[in-house]
Amino acid sequence: MNSEKPSPLKTLLIIFVLIVVYLIVSIPFKVMEIIPGFTDIRPVSMLQPVYGIFFGIPGCIAFAIGNLITDIVGNSLRWSSIAGFIANFLGPFCFWFYWGRLSRTPFDLRSAKKNLRHILVIAVVAVIEALLITPAVALVYPDVDYGLFFATVMINSTAFPILLGIPLIIVMQEELGFKARVLKGSRIAGRDRKEE
Repeated sequence: MNSEKPSPLKTLLIIFVLIVVYLIVSIPFKVMEIIPGFTDIRPVSMLQPVYGIFFGIPGCIAFAIGNLITDIVGNSLRWSSIAGFIANFLGPFCFWFYWGRLSRTPFDLRSAKKNLRHILVIAVVAVIEALLITPAVALVYPDVDYGLFFATVMINSTAFPILLGIPLIIVMQEELGFKARVLKGSRIAGRDRKEE
């Protein structure tokens, strides 16, 4: 498990690279709007668990900043983007916190049980994001269809992390050797130290 703390320069470099990857995946799809100026098709959501699980806090920061930049580039920066920034930080954070702190077993998707747990975390994250962003949009923009907005956030935050994110995670971990970030002091980190 990867529990060492990288240097500040390396952390900034990781954040920068992750933002670039985010923008490469997200910007081409900004034209596929569901509610113009508010929601669109977001395959970039597949990166949310990847950023949280493999990169920890730098991944959370990169995901939130990447979303904000995409809003600016796509001319969809609104007051509700503040809630979007928070939600897009918390999403990867939930994956990192669950698999790096709460889970009793190291992260991998080799069993049906772990896949189901991962899908449950995806669903919880989607609900958290929808509950954070939808009221912010409703408060500032009363003409927006809240039901459609909520449903779009839920679909984007579940479908892409499941259908595209899970295969990507498996390839990154099994073929490319990426290791999940573990919080210092977690049960897994303690177990790893005993095994060394």
